[in-house]
Amino acid sequence: MDLKTFPSQSGFHFPAEWAKHTATWLSWPHKQESWPGKIGMIYHRYAEFVKALTEGELVRINVGDEQMKAFAKQQLQMVGVDLTRVEFFDFATNDAWCRDHGPAFLVNQNTKQKVIVDWGYNAWGGKYPPFELDDVIPTKIGEHFGLPVYHPGIVMEGGSVDFNGAGTVLTTTACLLNKNRNPHLNQQQIEEYLYNYYGMQQVLWLGDGIVGDDTDGHIDDITRFVNEDTVVTVVEENKNDENYHILQENLQTLKTMRLLNGKQLNIIELPMPDAVIYDDQRLPASYANFYIGNTAVVVPTYRSKNDDKALDILQQCFPERRVIGIDSTDIIWGLGSFHCLSQQEPEV
Repeated sequence: MDLKTFPSQSGFHFPAEWAKHTATWLSWPHKQESWPGKIGMIYHRYAEFVKALTEGELVRINVGDEQMKAFAKQQLQMVGVDLTRVEFFDFATNDAWCRDHGPAFLVNQNTKQKVIVDWGYNAWGGKYPPFELDDVIPTKIGEHFGLPVYHPGIVMEGGSVDFNGAGTVLTTTACLLNKNRNPHLNQQQIEEYLYNYYGMQQVLWLGDGIVGDDTDGHIDDITRFVNEDTVVTVVEENKNDENYHILQENLQTLKTMRLLNGKQLNIIELPMPDAVIYDDQRLPASYANFYIGNTAVVVPTYRSKNDDKALDILQQCFPERRVIGIDSTDIIWGLGSFHCLSQQEPEV
């Protein structure tokens, strides 16, 4: 394969998350500083997440060493995970956020080939060094499976982009145009990278992300495609909440958007949970950070009055899948949830 051309020129594209997966990739959480004083409390819910996924697909987990693997197996067995559905890889990571440092898998349905794009990774603008182990994870996975790996040479995080599987990617100016990512690139140049390396034909831009989001506005906390022409977007009902105006602005922007076929987006509003505050810090709690597996959609819940309402809305969006709420109140102290923790490997 000619790696001097772009993946898009060879017929590759990044599929929608609801397309069938071979596996879900995770990086086992181990960095104490990501969950200060609380890391021990996240493993039970994390293991439940793995269990929900293994009912429909393999789960592939990056671990640093044998000790971490043994601990992971113990935690997974405690909730009854079928370990024949889990594969461990001795790829050490700095942190757990596989959506952002994991491989971007592209497929060519005609040739039945798969490739990996290894974007640059700098821990959300250099906020949390070190990150050199995370930065090479996609290439390590590509080498292991004998897959071609493209290196665009710019920073891009999986949580900053969302795809409809029909040529459109949704993102935010707050993140992709932030000077701490690719200060040498303007909006048009970044769009070219999205076309060339994700196989997209259209970029739709929203503005800001939610309060407490240390990624500078990842799309996967605010607006997500649930089919080719439908998005769910979070809205805040309390006009005094600091997210109210941000999310109203996003909603109004979505209403002006048109897809490649000229259609307006079908927009489904998703509530926000009650504010989750820990250690005097507003956390980026959002129901939009769900993950679409082969048979289950795993949704973070927050012991909020809106949990059931959000689950009901998402169940209607995914009638063929089981929507499972898993308490993310402790996990969100790490400033991310189930979508941030996972990266799908599509089947081809």
